Amino acid sequence: MGKDVELAEAVAASFQTIRQELGQVIVGQDEIIEQLLVALFARGHCLLVGVPGLAKTLLIRTLGQILDLQFSRIQFTPDLMPSDITGTEILEEDKSTGQKTFKFIKGPIFANLILADEINRTPPKTQSALLEAMQEYRVTAAGQTFDLDLPFFVLATQNPIEQEGTYPLPEAQLDRFMFSLWLDYPSFEQEVEIVKRTTVEETENLKPAIGKSEILEFQKLIRRVPVADNVVEFAVKLVSLTRPGEANDPKINEWIRWGAGPRASQNLILGAKVRALLYNRFTPEIEDIRHLALPVLRHRLVTSYSAEAEGIGSKEIVDYLLEKMES
Repeated sequence: MGKDVELAEAVAASFQTIRQELGQVIVGQDEIIEQLLVALFARGHCLLVGVPGLAKTLLIRTLGQILDLQFSRIQFTPDLMPSDITGTEILEEDKSTGQKTFKFIKGPIFANLILADEINRTPPKTQSALLEAMQEYRVTAAGQTFDLDLPFFVLATQNPIEQEGTYPLPEAQLDRFMFSLWLDYPSFEQEVEIVKRTTVEETENLKPAIGKSEILEFQKLIRRVPVADNVVEFAVKLVSLTRPGEANDPKINEWIRWGAGPRASQNLILGAKVRALLYNRFTPEIEDIRHLALPVLRHRLVTSYSAEAEGIGSKEIVDYLLEKMES
């Protein structure tokens, strides 16, 4: 138990160090950074939605440097093939014997931190190659199964504006992502700071804050964090309220076609455990669930046409449900 307390304190200390190091490169985005780390320590994956130019790639690449993880960027395009992600077999000749054998060359998926850029630009067949790896932590290629190096953390980006020539992720695939994070434009002061920093010679000097073995230790520790029954019940009740028919709420029945499944409840609890440790608490509270409700539920709710007509999106629905939970 004493070792776990020490580890928990190390999680909080690492969080502060990572934040400071990222602050040398990234201006603002504190909320996004916190949620990325929550997902990493909870063994989840993230979907990042934002217009081009909001430093999504820079943020993720810098995070890889600070966490001392092998970083790999895959640019998704309509002609990308599954083998471009997982790897391919080549015919190799042994110089001494003249024998020809097939050799598997590993693809970019064999890294710790994967940036899947514009994931909705590639057809479902190629998307599914990435999603098998996310779920199973292994890759099947050329009739063989290869285990991926852990930790394995996928961050997929989507551009919310251009819908032409895109293949939206099906609901079942969206459910594989722990969080859907929306990046907003920076404030005026932040943009001034960004312009000042990025138009002069770069002098950043990033130091790795933690390594792979510590991240894996932290991920195991999260599973051992105790959670009070009332917190679990709050999470499950909130998720069940998103399901039309179960909610007994005319507004929810009108706004939502499909609600969130049990994976949402699991992710709320895992995320709440991590968030509690990041802020030096040894058990999560209802406030942690409330804080993570939007990123966990945002991509899991299928809204109806009438909700769209009224301008009601996932955010408004989550706000409405959180208010309802209070009453």
